[in-house]
Amino acid sequence: MADRVSASITIGGTVPQSLLPDLAALVEAAGLSHEWDGEPFTLAMFREGAPLELMAHEVAWGRFERLESWCVEHGLPFARWSGGYSGQWGAERTVFTGAGEARSYAADEDDYLLVGRCTVERLGSYEAILAHFAAGDFAVPPLRMMP
Repeated sequence: MADRVSASITIGGTVPQSLLPDLAALVEAAGLSHEWDGEPFTLAMFREGAPLELMAHEVAWGRFERLESWCVEHGLPFARWSGGYSGQWGAERTVFTGAGEARSYAADEDDYLLVGRCTVERLGSYEAILAHFAAGDFAVPPLRMMP
């Protein structure tokens, strides 16, 4: 049985209208909602022009693997937070900007980014530390439909 924690994901970018049912099916399969303990997401709840904010409790390993892979494949930026699992892993935020690879950042249970001494030493300068925080605090753009 998978270790399960609470997690949330915010998705943005431009998606072809023809792919919206695929996105909705992945969201529904993951059991996501617009609010904690809310009604399951349906395509009728989609609102264009704002990032799609979704969340759930009891998420296996704190990741939405199929949904995140689909977003990467289609170049849709996202930021995902997942809580820590005591004795196994800490809370984290994973950011995909729409290109390249998704990057993970240490976070706390309130989704604030954290850095330890080893990260500070690796980054090497105050400017690099600020850039690290800026990259982890990526503002997900609105989700828009393309005909």
